[in-house]
Amino acid sequence: MVSEKSKFKRILLKISGEALAGNEGSGIHLPTLQEIALDVKEAHDMGVQIGVVIGGGNIFRGVAASAQGMDRSSSDYMGMLATCINSLALQDAFEKIGLPTRVQSAIEMAEISEPYIRRRAIRHLEKGRIVIFAAGTGNPYFTTDTAAALRGMEINAEVIMKATKVDGIFDKDPLKHKDAVKFDQISYMDVLKKELAVMDSTAISLCKDNSLPILTFNLNKRGNIARAIKGEAIGTIVK
Repeated sequence: MVSEKSKFKRILLKISGEALAGNEGSGIHLPTLQEIALDVKEAHDMGVQIGVVIGGGNIFRGVAASAQGMDRSSSDYMGMLATCINSLALQDAFEKIGLPTRVQSAIEMAEISEPYIRRRAIRHLEKGRIVIFAAGTGNPYFTTDTAAALRGMEINAEVIMKATKVDGIFDKDPLKHKDAVKFDQISYMDVLKKELAVMDSTAISLCKDNSLPILTFNLNKRGNIARAIKGEAIGTIVK
């Protein structure tokens, strides 16, 4: 049952692969993984149905490898496999603290995950299970941002929550520019026109065409997922 404090019934949480690396830069930092799991549990305990899309940049970045001469399709498939590794790590962390979890992969791997089936995913969510969507869309040339937009619409999520390293969307990189100005709210078109690094343009366009809001917030601050679900004024909303 959804708590009265919750503003949403069903969300899609997008976590970058780099978030799992913590301050290590690459790989999976277990204390960081455990903190993310505790944050998700706090939100789950409010009765919110949660789908998760995880990136793979902490292990392998297909675009970066492609830029260095690797075949783009091959490198993208390798990136998808990296998201599967991260998905299993997330599943383990969730289940260790009592969260019922299912991994659904866009690339069939029967031994480690279910195949992605939309109606089954929705049924899992209705039963209170967290569904982790692995392997992006299953297609090269599409990022996990686009996968998040697509899965968010397919499961009828009310919002995409994009977890980042900063407090929202700024007019320039706040980690490099101290005078960067934060937006509390911004339109899809302004994100595209200003070429702000929120999500890639395909994902933004998909959300715009289907009126799916995007909330970006800082994952590094404990409790922020629950605060966002309660409707507190954190991060930046794109709508």
